[in-house]
Amino acid sequence: MNYINLFKIALKAIAANKMRSFLTALGIIIGIASVITMLAVGQGTKLSIQASISEMGSNMIMIHPGADRRGGVKQDASSMETLKLDDYQAIKDECKYIKAISPMVSSGGQFIYGNENTPSSIYGVNQDYLDIRQISISDGEMFDDGDIKTSAKVCVLGQTVVDNLFPDGSEPIGKIVRFNSIPFRVIGILKKKGYNSMGMDQDDLVLAPYTSVMKRILAQTYLSGIQCSAITEEATEYATSEIREILRRTHRLKDKSPKTDADEDDFNIRSQEELASMMNNTTNMLTILLGCVAGISLIVGGIGIMNIMYVSVTERTREIGLRMSVGARGIDILNQFLIEAVLLSVTGGVIGVIIGVSASYAIQTFVHWPIAIQLWTIVMSFAVCTFTGIFFGWYPAKKAANLDPIEALRYE
Repeated sequence: MNYINLFKIALKAIAANKMRSFLTALGIIIGIASVITMLAVGQGTKLSIQASISEMGSNMIMIHPGADRRGGVKQDASSMETLKLDDYQAIKDECKYIKAISPMVSSGGQFIYGNENTPSSIYGVNQDYLDIRQISISDGEMFDDGDIKTSAKVCVLGQTVVDNLFPDGSEPIGKIVRFNSIPFRVIGILKKKGYNSMGMDQDDLVLAPYTSVMKRILAQTYLSGIQCSAITEEATEYATSEIREILRRTHRLKDKSPKTDADEDDFNIRSQEELASMMNNTTNMLTILLGCVAGISLIVGGIGIMNIMYVSVTERTREIGLRMSVGARGIDILNQFLIEAVLLSVTGGVIGVIIGVSASYAIQTFVHWPIAIQLWTIVMSFAVCTFTGIFFGWYPAKKAANLDPIEALRYE
């Protein structure tokens, strides 16, 4: 018996029990649709995070005070005052793998203009901060070295702060806004960047000279952090090592010797490369978990196919005996039921792919989650469908092929 005839027989058997065939394929449909949707959301989230990190600068390096304590261990206040302006100057003068560097101090509070007010954060930085964070000025200008030396009370507003303080659309440049009770003259407006993939408003900030924030707002001599960017993304690791050596020297931390252990760093350094790797590992694990959960539906669907094929073999025992009595071989019966199982699973897979792709775009449209449907997920879905049909259809088909023709003809 050729495969075309076997295919026709399988189609007739499926068409004879349309509802039962649909319910059998439903498990595969749900499983494939779930897998494609979950993987699309997982991959979309991963690509969105990578894009956000790239927007912030893939070669950015962040230096913070305090030892590298992970796991929520609280540190005393003195350990958070280890970064000084001398450290910033030493890195700026000696590190050959960085192209831009900025000290950073920050404070949260209320910005007020006339009858309008809005909560936001003010960041004390220098001009290099724009290059490090890939920010640009859309109107006005950035403060200069003279403003930093004189601790001038000038600032550059993010677009969200502008919208909240000047809802009537008036020109902010030259106006005086107050941060708590301290007046600052607006000299520039930052170009709008919008929200990042983690839902943070990148325009809800105000920049000012770091000397102004340190002296006039915080009254402190230490830095909250230092941010810099390596000359290239590949040089990030070298820059990180060089910065660590400089800070250990300026902080007079002892290296390991035969008699004493090395002093622990009283600072920690993070690069975007490290952050990207950590986020990718997290999203990969999440995607795998989502895929495994969705894959359970495929197992349930496969079991459904096996169950129905058992029922089909039992119902058609006399038919099988008749076919074998007129010359059908065991391999022909085996192939007939295998083709029937594969047809059910592949048909369910096609419908599942359509539903999965549609559901993914629906999530993007209505829920506004990032998605990324990749070709390999669809190819994998069809491969899984075929494998499911063969794997779960084999045993019932083998049982049908091994029936004794005489006993099958006697079956009622």
